[in-house]
Amino acid sequence: MTRSLAAKVVAIALGVSLVAACGSDSDSGSDQGTSGGKVELSFWAWAPNIEKVIDKWNADNPDIHVTLSRQAGGGDIVTKLLTANKAGNPPDLAQVEYQSLPTLVSNDVLADLAKEAGDAKSKFAEGVWQQVTLGTDAVYGIPQDAGPMMLYYRTDLFQQFGLTVPKTWDEFAQAARTLRTKTKKQYLTTFSAKDPGWFAGLAQQAGAAWWGVDGEAWKVTVNDAATKKVADYWGGLVQEGAIDDQPMYTPEWNKALNDGTLLAWPSAIWGPGVLEGNAPKTKGKWAMAPLPQWTAGESKTGNWGGSSTGVAAKSKNVAAAAKFATWMNTDPTATALLVKESAIYPAASDAQSGPALTQPPAFFPNQPNFYTEAAAIAKGAAGVTWGPNVNVTYQVYQDAFGKAITQKSSFGAAVDEMQSATVADMQKNGFKVSG
Repeated sequence: MTRSLAAKVVAIALGVSLVAACGSDSDSGSDQGTSGGKVELSFWAWAPNIEKVIDKWNADNPDIHVTLSRQAGGGDIVTKLLTANKAGNPPDLAQVEYQSLPTLVSNDVLADLAKEAGDAKSKFAEGVWQQVTLGTDAVYGIPQDAGPMMLYYRTDLFQQFGLTVPKTWDEFAQAARTLRTKTKKQYLTTFSAKDPGWFAGLAQQAGAAWWGVDGEAWKVTVNDAATKKVADYWGGLVQEGAIDDQPMYTPEWNKALNDGTLLAWPSAIWGPGVLEGNAPKTKGKWAMAPLPQWTAGESKTGNWGGSSTGVAAKSKNVAAAAKFATWMNTDPTATALLVKESAIYPAASDAQSGPALTQPPAFFPNQPNFYTEAAAIAKGAAGVTWGPNVNVTYQVYQDAFGKAITQKSSFGAAVDEMQSATVADMQKNGFKVSG
């Protein structure tokens, strides 16, 4: 698919200008930042201490100066970017979560960096790079950090109850059932109806593809066979009482992690920081392993979280901004600073096995190979194309799965609700949906 056609697909809603979507990068980025004189770039981001990375760039690049404006992440920065773009004064650069890229592209906020990115694609795993392309040859950001999923488990409690680390989801289910025959106070894990990103990552591992580009339309298959398989699997464990059904990130969940009520947590690379903050008494008692696999011997995972660095389509210095974004997310010095100062897991493949990650997280002192194992896991991360209304899909997930747990009804039906609501919302907003 050509970039112009891709832009038409994502710009079809809200009367977005095809000319602006396709031409802004080459028109605005080629004249400034390369013709002499100092270029001033503004950058909106939320990563902690990212100003220290920016300081390094500014010290080494006096002709291109970057100024940080700290923002809240998630939906807050997306709303502000949309407002600033409409007013004609967006920042030159912005940190953007992968699932937010389509919304910003469809509103003509982000430039296509296919020309400016050079060989950046070679620095990232295929699944990571796909998240900034919307399944096309356009490039709407440079990947910054990744969130490959893995399994965290209590080594002491696994030993106490005679459990082995499950390598398949069948083994995981059996371990959950075995534990409940030995204790009625503890569970292997919980299913959270409040965390759609968690479920999305698990579905990705199984091969789910919720959105895709189909000619000049969006293909929407939130209730595909892979997602239904994952939903039915977890729904079955909840209904039989093999696992808990309390949401994550609550005082009760924190307590369950801290006192050993929960023995395992399928999560992402950033999990150690959460465990350290929420279950401090358990330091040194956890280990990390690959997610259980649907087929024995495979090495697949999904992503939960992660962000990119995008460049505004209305920036007068697209080329200079893209140069900074590429440096920050691929240069070894820059990625080492991101790891050290911002505590992120870098998206660049080389950085994942670089010197900044030779030591395990402080909360995992007994697993010196933590990041070596993590880098191997990250290579198996599934590619994903996000759609333009992830917020709607995620909200319906919370509502539908919450109702399914309360009413003890089918998780598969909850996925169907996600599909119906997602398609209806896209059609309401003018998107062409195939199938």
